[in-house]
Amino acid sequence: MAASHESGGAPPPGTGAGMRNYAIVTAAYWGFTLTDGALRMLVLFTFFKLGYSPFTLAFLFLLYEAAGILANMIGGWLATRHGVKRMLIVGLSTQIIGFVILSAMNPGWEAAFLVAWVVLAQGICGVAKDLTKTASKSAIKLTEAEARGDGEGRLFKWVAWFTGSKNAMKGAGFFLGGVLLEAFGFSPSLWLMAGALAIVLLGVILSLPALKGKAKASKTVRELFGKSRGVNLLALARIGLFGARDVWFVVGVPVFLYAQGWTFPMVGAFLAIWTIGYGLIQASAPAIVSRSPDGLSREVPAARWWSLGLMLIPFALALVLSAGPPRPDLILVVGLCLFGAAFAINSSVHSYLILAYAGSEKAAEDVGFYYAANAAGRFSGTLLSGLLYQFGGIQACLIGSGAMLLACWIATQALPKTAELTTPRQG
Repeated sequence: MAASHESGGAPPPGTGAGMRNYAIVTAAYWGFTLTDGALRMLVLFTFFKLGYSPFTLAFLFLLYEAAGILANMIGGWLATRHGVKRMLIVGLSTQIIGFVILSAMNPGWEAAFLVAWVVLAQGICGVAKDLTKTASKSAIKLTEAEARGDGEGRLFKWVAWFTGSKNAMKGAGFFLGGVLLEAFGFSPSLWLMAGALAIVLLGVILSLPALKGKAKASKTVRELFGKSRGVNLLALARIGLFGARDVWFVVGVPVFLYAQGWTFPMVGAFLAIWTIGYGLIQASAPAIVSRSPDGLSREVPAARWWSLGLMLIPFALALVLSAGPPRPDLILVVGLCLFGAAFAINSSVHSYLILAYAGSEKAAEDVGFYYAANAAGRFSGTLLSGLLYQFGGIQACLIGSGAMLLACWIATQALPKTAELTTPRQG
């Protein structure tokens, strides 16, 4: 399913140009993701040391996640209207602005104002993240079309590598955030990251050509939300999948491990290793999931079976922890490593399927809609992470994760396995 090109544009430049553009987009998103991962650790550890409760820690990230819902929808529409390169530049620039605003924070401020300031700055960074993600994922669809060779097989490999390597960089960012906080403190770390991201932005402006991808954008809300059955169901599954991760990942696990005697660098290192490993498995998904000639008939069942296997892990882990084992921290770490492996395959298959389903000329809008659902899952998971941990500890977080995965598995049962069922409704 090749993406359509801008009306009146030149024909595809060939494999070499497509590969070059793919490499530029991937490198730019690596730089963005490295700083984004570091940001999470800087905020989490700084405010935990200031004595804020688990629910307040989760609240600090709520606008970051909520902003992503609208940013993805608008970002997909704008990318369709103005092209993905421009939106990639806007996303990187917005992240730099968010870093600068957050760096002005003063711990001596009155608590309510301090929290409001951080939530606002985090919201700006949330917009930046999802504008950049939507533009980057849409660019992959376009560059794959420029580098035609083996159709959807290439698309699955490119999406898997892009997504997996991005998450490996995010894991490195978690570790970087802990190191920067210890070495330089909160504000200087943000200045350093803003400077590094400015270099990435300059590289994108100078080296990335004007990617095609502009099309006739949706003119009404009904048309914007009138997605195909496959896109709608996959978006619903994505809400459950990423809510299931963040319900323990954002607050529950870091606070639990610290309460078990782990230091901040130890917690940051574990989250980094977990995310890097999860990213590496994501990148290898094409070698694990059997490919089909039509790009859907084997991949959709894979999404169903992998979501079922993933759902069983948090429920089993909560049951084991309820028995009061002598080293619950180690049991949790081992269990979450298994969770990470299964989650990586699920996420990679989903990331491929959205581009396989987004076969219309408005691919950027479809991708934006899908990642708005992704952000909605992160938002719900973040909120529940603080609430469930505060009222029921890590076991409540794990049970909440399993419940969200049950919803994900149910949604995947209805995913279409043929391209004919993915034709979008007309607005």
